[in-house]
Amino acid sequence: MPDPYLPATQWLASLDDDWRRHIDAIGPCLHQPHPTRDPYESLVRAIAYQQLHARAGDAIVGRLLALFPQMSFPRPEQIVASDFDQLRSCGFSASKIATIQGIAQATLDGVVPDYASALAMDDEALIERLVTLRGVGRWTVEMLLIYSLERPDILPADDFGVREGYRRLKGLEVQPTRKQMIEIGQAWSPYRTVAAWYLWRVPAR
Repeated sequence: MPDPYLPATQWLASLDDDWRRHIDAIGPCLHQPHPTRDPYESLVRAIAYQQLHARAGDAIVGRLLALFPQMSFPRPEQIVASDFDQLRSCGFSASKIATIQGIAQATLDGVVPDYASALAMDDEALIERLVTLRGVGRWTVEMLLIYSLERPDILPADDFGVREGYRRLKGLEVQPTRKQMIEIGQAWSPYRTVAAWYLWRVPAR
């Protein structure tokens, strides 16, 4: 089976010795998007994982799904109708409960687009539209772009793991700022999603 990320991997490896050594050590890019997951579900899942380790996020999502065993994922109207204590029992903080209920209501109101509409929008237009929602920042929408809409050129410059990965890759004393990360990352276009995938996997030295 052909490797869909091979052109990106080869391009990044050609940039300099640090990238080449890191990519040789990690191997092929195994990025696993979740195509066709609608924006509403992607946003709720991203909020669950915000500022948490993956395992903690997995547990919260697992408990949320257990509240609605008949569904593969609760519908927006079910989230809106859920009471605070129910959602709190999943492990959501008060502010995250307000955020996911806001996302659900915005979906019912047509502010959060369906999958087909989101697919037709460009990256920045979708980001601008969704960051108007309470608790939804640029990073959250970038996770939607990377994992659901499979956009190939997204660099989450606010992401701690991306900036720390670059710091380790280059042996820097301090992480680049968000602004510096954006400037540095321009050299990785049009493959910034794959660059982020590799930066998340730079080991501590």
